[in-house]
Amino acid sequence: MKISFFTSAVLLCASMSVVAQKKWSETSKGTFSLIQNQGGQTLGYSPTSGVKILTVNGLAFKDLNKNGKLDKFEDWRLPYEVRAKDLATKLSIEEIAGLMLYSAHQSIPARAGGYFAGTYNGKPFKAGEVDPSDLTDQQKKFLKDDNLRHVLITTVQSPEIAAEWNNKLQAYCESVGAGIPANNSTDPRHGTKARAEYDAASGGEISMWPSSLGLAATFDASVVQKFGEVAAAEYRALGITTALSPQVDIATEPRWARFNGTFGESPLLSAAMAQAYCDGFQTSLGKNSSNSGWGFGSVNAMVKHWPGGGSGEAGRDAHYANGKYAVYPGNNFDAHMIPFINGAFKLKGKTLMASAVMPYYTISWNQDKKNGENVANNYNKYIISDLLRTKYKYDGVVCTDWLVTGDHKAMDVFIDGKSWGVENLSLAERHYKILMAGVDQFGGNNDAKPVIDAYQMGVKEHGEAKMRARMEQSAVRLLRNIFRVGVFENPYLIPEETKAIVGKPEFMKAGYETQLKSVVLLKNQSQTLPITTKKTVYIPKRYTPASRNFLGMESPASTDYPVSLDLVKKYFNVTDNADEADFAVVFIQNPTATMGYDKDDLKNGGNGYIPISLQYNDYTATEAREKSIAGGDPMENFTNRGYKNKTAKTANITDAQLVVDTKSKMKNKPVIVSVNTSNPMVFSEIEQSASAILVNFGVQDQALLDIISGKSEPSALLPMQMPADMATVEKQAEDVPYDMKPHKDSAGNLYDFGFGLNWKGVIKDARTTRFK
Repeated sequence: MKISFFTSAVLLCASMSVVAQKKWSETSKGTFSLIQNQGGQTLGYSPTSGVKILTVNGLAFKDLNKNGKLDKFEDWRLPYEVRAKDLATKLSIEEIAGLMLYSAHQSIPARAGGYFAGTYNGKPFKAGEVDPSDLTDQQKKFLKDDNLRHVLITTVQSPEIAAEWNNKLQAYCESVGAGIPANNSTDPRHGTKARAEYDAASGGEISMWPSSLGLAATFDASVVQKFGEVAAAEYRALGITTALSPQVDIATEPRWARFNGTFGESPLLSAAMAQAYCDGFQTSLGKNSSNSGWGFGSVNAMVKHWPGGGSGEAGRDAHYANGKYAVYPGNNFDAHMIPFINGAFKLKGKTLMASAVMPYYTISWNQDKKNGENVANNYNKYIISDLLRTKYKYDGVVCTDWLVTGDHKAMDVFIDGKSWGVENLSLAERHYKILMAGVDQFGGNNDAKPVIDAYQMGVKEHGEAKMRARMEQSAVRLLRNIFRVGVFENPYLIPEETKAIVGKPEFMKAGYETQLKSVVLLKNQSQTLPITTKKTVYIPKRYTPASRNFLGMESPASTDYPVSLDLVKKYFNVTDNADEADFAVVFIQNPTATMGYDKDDLKNGGNGYIPISLQYNDYTATEAREKSIAGGDPMENFTNRGYKNKTAKTANITDAQLVVDTKSKMKNKPVIVSVNTSNPMVFSEIEQSASAILVNFGVQDQALLDIISGKSEPSALLPMQMPADMATVEKQAEDVPYDMKPHKDSAGNLYDFGFGLNWKGVIKDARTTRFK
């Protein structure tokens, strides 16, 4: 068929008009608007922020920097790397310095006083007078004046209020500077409420899962990946795009206070769990996914703590000056990096590796093979640049732990500055040393001035071009993680959808089923368990000693039933008379250890250092080393932190007494002991008095009752050894796994790594040998 010139011209014009035709539609969601591009990204923006919508080739784009043209960083069709590099070149040093900040803890609404306090128009929060979703004065300041864009969220009043606060935060960010959205984060928030009752048909505030140790006790990486997928969905519904987790330090020191946050002492198990955790969090699924694996369902995983913080000398923790040293008497430093190198940095999914890393506070004693420096890992160029960056080729974000640049003023205060090994440097010098070590971000710092001061120090030493390049290098890494999760396109939430997603029934069900899989049956004398008929149970009241949390807030002593008797009555008859009972269940905690430092010892002429005990009864450290491996602090005039022959008392010694007393009251009737544990413990004090022992790592009481009653069969395994006594604890090397003599019970079983029972007896499957 012959086509005339006129006809061809008409067809061409029609074709061009189709190309130029608008291919997007806009809907209002009240405080923000959503734009749907045909076959492209969904955009969200606040009409009051000053951001306009650009139409290019019929598609919509946000003019975030309000210059009237489409910049590369605003073009959602381009790769993340291209966009991040383009924006980094456009930012001022002040704006890059703001990106390098990670806020102190933010509570929604802000507390009226204390560590997480904030104000609203100069006044503390007051219910009924202040909207709990409003931004605080402090938040507005650090977002605008300091250009901060990484916000750490702690408590929230409700999921809907968290969503409304997120929308106000993002609109505020959109209105200033280049319109860079906030990258909100959280520490783990999926713990359990012990007395909460599980109902398969109902939802909750957020899904409840066992601790990391409990996840590890399943010895099943697919369970951990499922947790990551569920947690990521709930985080995104709350406006959270970075998880300050997982904690993958191998817990080779059994006395360490942060043992419970790890996956146990096995490098191989920790690596498998780290890999699954990061894949679950970072990989977007379904319509939220992209070819890179990143997308609107992704949450950045900040894996911690490089190069491993699980070998603090004598179990002391580096949040405190008295625990600043990690030691390696077994020359096993390299093993502590296995969960990073073979786990978090070697993902099975398309995102390839954890997008961020946090070094620990510790000084890795005598491990700097290049400069011989004994400074905290955050400051150590060998640890960060030579190992992490160069040897292991990590180019993601490295963020310090919180308060590492602060001034050190006390030996035993949690919120003390943690500038270990560089206490003599000025604030600017500390920031400069961290920056030149290869770190990108400063945790817990709302103030940009010290970062700008550090930049100026670098200009004097290296010239402006080199320092600008160094700052842009970090900016690209930081921006890349914000682009990947899609919040440059749409950071806004619909509160009704948030309410429907967070804690929805299927998520609650997945968490509860995992709790059941995380409980370890250690002893089952004469098949005491399960108790499948409605017999009569005696549950003694438990004494809880007075305590003080990490912020110094005190809880008074109390004596009460350790579980809800109304819940127990759904399974068994309940009596408060042991003579009437068929069996007893004693609910206790593992021995509550001190942090290994005592001011009274200091006042009495000692060095302040005492043992950390894993047994209930008083413990005297006759087998401890005479002289500590590491030591030294500006506040101390000695270096030997030894504590040989000193005695430690355990606050909850009454738990051991409760088991023994209940055994006496029950005469020859079964006594089941349920231990909620956060660390390895010495079982010899209570094991003989128990007919059956269940160990859990933070589950709902209902999960324990489901197992006791036979509704569920235990399948979990110990992710750590349970020591025979404190002598074996003192003699083990802080950096070496599996080097303790395990407890041997009356049935001849060793409470070793990988041990666990089911109704048939000792579990022997592929899991028990795979990870050791």
